[in-house]
Amino acid sequence: METQSQLNYHRIAEAIEYIKTNFKSQPSLDELAEQVHLSPFHFQRLFHEWAGTTPKKFLQYTSIEHAKKLLKDKQATLFDTAFETGLSGAGRLHDLFINIEGMTPAEYKNGGNNLSVSYSFAESPFGNLIVASTPKGVCYMAFNDNEANALNDLKQKFPNATFLRKLDLIQQNALFIFQNDWSKLPEIKLHLKGTDFQLKVWETLLKIPMGQLSTYGNIAEQIGNANASRAVGTAIGSNPVAFLIPCHRVIQSSGNIGSYMWGNTRKTAIIGWESAKTDITL
Repeated sequence: METQSQLNYHRIAEAIEYIKTNFKSQPSLDELAEQVHLSPFHFQRLFHEWAGTTPKKFLQYTSIEHAKKLLKDKQATLFDTAFETGLSGAGRLHDLFINIEGMTPAEYKNGGNNLSVSYSFAESPFGNLIVASTPKGVCYMAFNDNEANALNDLKQKFPNATFLRKLDLIQQNALFIFQNDWSKLPEIKLHLKGTDFQLKVWETLLKIPMGQLSTYGNIAEQIGNANASRAVGTAIGSNPVAFLIPCHRVIQSSGNIGSYMWGNTRKTAIIGWESAKTDITL
């Protein structure tokens, strides 16, 4: 049976999917509320509580024209200016607090043999997720509403590791990212299993500022291989840590949102949520 939080997420997700499909017609508040069987007043309140902005503004944030504008605007934004001058306060970029440590070749080759992995389940604004860690850092985070399937996916990543269901400090620090107040966000360590190329791509993703977007081509250029867009896309699609490594901030050069391992609706929701958060911070 769904919890109220899960029900609310699915309602908002349905509304976002409707916005994605019908943004050109600029659906009204009444029309959106009707889609999820809520009164306009209740829907407006629930949407603002969940996304941090109104449905009308969210519609603007998630439109294709907004995505194109973000891609073409190379000038410093108010958010960037505030950050550079130390005025960003609680909205400071969480990316700067994330460091990647790659697994050793032996750890990578043997599928986590002798590796101890702790894991736990949690709720987020974008649905339920599983988060896992080694003593060195977060090794896995994924959105999944089914705990059994989530655990099975984790074990496939590290077939020879030992697993313990336990919420540790490393995982707690990572989950703080979903809270509204980031002023006391601790440093987050990631312990990732990947090739040198994948690690380089994932590190580059961490440099995309919150509230902004990049393209596969731009990422390829930043890692020094402008012709590797397809390989970059494959590496992004292999990202083992949802949200913390912001693969959701990479879209197609045309401005289309593109695919996402954990669902295009969720990707649209996260992009709009981050845009709303940076807008509200200012």
